Amino acid sequence: MEAVVFLFSLLDCCALIFLSVYFIITLSDLECDYINARSCCSKLNKWVIPELVGHTIVTVLMLVSLHWFIFLLNLPVATWNIYSMILALIND
Repeated sequence: MEAVVFLFSLLDCCALIFLSVYFIITLSDLECDYINARSCCSKLNKWVIPELVGHTIVTVLMLVSLHWFIFLLNLPVATWNIYSMILALIND
């Protein structure tokens, strides 16, 4: 069970790193005026919820599998993502 949790966590972290690189590349294109702001927002907004889900799943898996140190490392990122999503929903 432990190996499955860490394998899923590794795959999820790889996907989140890929997503972060995609965000940086898209924002770089915006900075260089290759794309306009509306196009940039539409490209990045559809990946916000999958990023939130990815961080939250890893955090909950570490809590359930009793890996406290890794859970505590992931908790601030997951909390911040949930907090920013709640603020975005309130401000809309």
